[in-house]
Amino acid sequence: MKRFIFILTCLLAGGLLLPFQSLKSQELTAKEIIKTADEKNRGETMKGEMSMTIVRPKWERTISMKSWSKGDDYFMIYITAPAKEEGQVFLKVGKEMWNYVPTISRMIKIPPSMMMQSWMGSDFTNDDLVKQSSIVVDYDHHLLGEETIRGKECYKLELIPHEDAAVVWGKIISWITKDGFDLWKSEYYDEDGELQNTENAYDIKQMGDRKIPTRMEIIPADEEGKKTVLNILNTTFNEPIDDSFFSKQNMKKVN
Repeated sequence: MKRFIFILTCLLAGGLLLPFQSLKSQELTAKEIIKTADEKNRGETMKGEMSMTIVRPKWERTISMKSWSKGDDYFMIYITAPAKEEGQVFLKVGKEMWNYVPTISRMIKIPPSMMMQSWMGSDFTNDDLVKQSSIVVDYDHHLLGEETIRGKECYKLELIPHEDAAVVWGKIISWITKDGFDLWKSEYYDEDGELQNTENAYDIKQMGDRKIPTRMEIIPADEEGKKTVLNILNTTFNEPIDDSFFSKQNMKKVN
């Protein structure tokens, strides 16, 4: 769910960004554009509440959750609803990920081979959720030009993974708004160059000390009637969170 949270997740700066006026007056490289957008969406720390609605042709369901993150290495999600999944916890520390399932009192380690699998039955992957791969570090970045997407002028960039990078995508095309450095649209391709998912961002609102998109929709290619919608309900940035919060022991106590 690289996008998840972005999404759940893909977006923010620990209050150390240059003012946008200054950035707009510069000739930015593709990597600088990507880095600015990525930092803006994450901050040094982030905590908030979200809902995720999985839409299918004949049904839909909504999952509510709380999330915490710190830098690139720490990430935790606590499921608050529905009752069947309530209390499940997902933890990322470094490159490792665990899932605590309270109904069976079991801690499950999620191996790298499962990072491309669906998270909670959604169109986000485990990788989207915890951003195990980095759009800044693991890819080469190329500025393809500029384009207007849903009324916003955007930089259009191509991201190609490094040969030795442990990533799940063969290529990403991203559109980043020029006026706010928001990840406004992304297309995700497999290693054969086939489009797999398209992610769109909407509803820019003030969240804490910055404005960010608060609704993300991911639509799988060639699967009509399917999508996953992530809504950010509230978020705060850069409040201190101790590293010890992100521990397997705390997974059983967090709420």
